[in-house]
Amino acid sequence: MFGIPGKAAVTITPAARSQIARLMDRNGSQGLRIGVKKGGCAGMEYTMEYVSSVNPLDEVVEQDGARVMIAPMAQMFLIGTEIDYETSLLEAKFTFRNPNVAEACGCGESIKFKDQPAA
Repeated sequence: MFGIPGKAAVTITPAARSQIARLMDRNGSQGLRIGVKKGGCAGMEYTMEYVSSVNPLDEVVEQDGARVMIAPMAQMFLIGTEIDYETSLLEAKFTFRNPNVAEACGCGESIKFKDQPAA
């Protein structure tokens, strides 16, 4: 919908691809849908859910057995984002390197997007 022809809307690192594909197999899902919603101290939060069907309006990115679907409302906010999966001694989590983010809260759970140009 908002994508650039011939270029994926988001990129997925090998670690994220592996984790997404593994969880798709384990849960019997069609993929991971990502989106954004209002919330948190910076104003917006990412949402993630494994889903059993693809919404025809989703932007779909498939790589090596991993399928990510971008919810229609989130597409303009996520263009150019890199999705990664990081593990440390205390946690494992998906992370987003999003060029559209202006700032994030201290805990990293919520974000504020750059102002969109007027139409």
